[in-house]
Amino acid sequence: MRTTSFLLIVVVVIVYAIDVPATGYGESMGTRLWNTTGANGWEPIKNINDKHIQELGDWAVLEFSKRVNCLVKFNKVVSGRQQLMSGMNYELIIDVAHFEGKDGKYKAELHEQELTKKHQLLSFMKVN
Repeated sequence: MRTTSFLLIVVVVIVYAIDVPATGYGESMGTRLWNTTGANGWEPIKNINDKHIQELGDWAVLEFSKRVNCLVKFNKVVSGRQQLMSGMNYELIIDVAHFEGKDGKYKAELHEQELTKKHQLLSFMKVN
């Protein structure tokens, strides 16, 4: 009896394994498969002039200005990359004007929760 039950289970498992198609690495599973194209899932922002990306850059500059109490003005986001992680992480290179008239580039790292529309500035530093 035990041998018959064991053989029946083995046959069912083999039939199931043969009948169910395997999904290989990189194949779509009905919807969009998480595709990590860059290091750790980072990928370049395709349209850096997108209104939302420029608004994020402006927000980052305003948030930085509030935290350090200095006068800087947002010019534009010039490059960046993004990473999907329970929301979206952004690394933006932003062209900024200082109150004395000098322009400079800064790297802003921020996280955005799309559903709640909350933003968090993680870092803001001058780049060469």
